[in-house]
Amino acid sequence: MSTLQDNRFLRTFAELQASGAKALMPFLTAGYPNTDATGAMLKDFEARGVRICEVGFPFSDPIADGPVIQASYTKALDAGLTVDNIFDTVKAYRQGGGEMALAAMVSHSIVFRRGIEAFMSELVASGFDACIIPDLPLDEAAAVESLAAAAGLCNIMLIAPTTPPARRIEIAQHCRGFTYFVSITGITGERASLPQETIEAVAELRKHTDTPVCVGFGISNPETVKTVCDVADGAIVGSAIIHRITDAIDLPTDQLAASVGDFVSELLAPIL
Repeated sequence: MSTLQDNRFLRTFAELQASGAKALMPFLTAGYPNTDATGAMLKDFEARGVRICEVGFPFSDPIADGPVIQASYTKALDAGLTVDNIFDTVKAYRQGGGEMALAAMVSHSIVFRRGIEAFMSELVASGFDACIIPDLPLDEAAAVESLAAAAGLCNIMLIAPTTPPARRIEIAQHCRGFTYFVSITGITGERASLPQETIEAVAELRKHTDTPVCVGFGISNPETVKTVCDVADGAIVGSAIIHRITDAIDLPTDQLAASVGDFVSELLAPIL
């Protein structure tokens, strides 16, 4: 049985906090535009200094994803992507020496269809370090948290801007690795700035938990990354990166990875 002792998320955030550094967490849709491109971008991001990445498992009925990510999910699924393809892609990344901490963003339906324990074991065997189930009910969180920890995975949950303060603390208590604070109500997408109340809410939450807090949804430029990281432990960027992939989709794989990687370097610059 695995343990959390050597989990990359726990180790990475401990190292970041010890040095006063913050995390940029890019999001990739697994298999978009294909698994080779996903593997190439993981390698490119790591080479540029990214230490943590979120990998989305395409799902036909996503919960909170905006049109950009939804479209990438649809195209990956239409191309025949399977869960096993995603595991194989991450396994190849690890076998090639990849060391980024990786979180799987995956629907409750996919996890429970394969069985929680079996899915957690497959995540670990392929090389994932954490699991984010965005539609996991809080009353089921303790059971999933226990199974994830037993497998050696961090369980990460989302906190919405509309979540009452006391419940935010309760959710954070069920998170390992980091707590995912959703910056805006509604769906994912690119925005020029974030609400001030979100910044204040994150600052308040950090007073009540030792678990790192990272902010996602709507972060799309270096300025917003810096604003978020002034109060949070990290910034998660999804739609803006998927948008860049779409823009470069006709390029050869290495050029696509380099093009998207250049944007990631811009996002990293304010927090290096």
